[in-house]
Amino acid sequence: MDRRHLLMTASGIALAAAAGAATTEPADAHHHHHEGGSPLVESALHCVKTADLCQAHCFDLLAEGDKALAACARSVTQLAAVCNALAVLAAQNSPLLPRYAGACKACEEECRKHAEKHEPCKACADACAACAKECAKIAA
Repeated sequence: MDRRHLLMTASGIALAAAAGAATTEPADAHHHHHEGGSPLVESALHCVKTADLCQAHCFDLLAEGDKALAACARSVTQLAAVCNALAVLAAQNSPLLPRYAGACKACEEECRKHAEKHEPCKACADACAACAKECAKIAA
């Protein structure tokens, strides 16, 4: 396993633990979470997954000399970082959450440019749109 995959796996495990902690409270616990917190956690994690797949696709094309998806690769790399943070912040119902709301829009726009030709870009754009919709609920 190379360093990149090790870091991605460790990050995924930490996020899954954070997401699980947000949903495993005892039944009699006091809940002070946004109603949209859990769907936002799920949406952000889905965004990270599709961004990772899109990034791998972009890197494969870049390795072949096709630079058409260079901006897309950059965008999904940034998106994965933001959505990892979104998932953790949403799981903890952080007051910082509204600052990150809407960050998926830029990635959606970039991936949408390639969505008809590249399925990983379409899947990422769709996930970004769904996450942006969940973010909008928090930002409102």
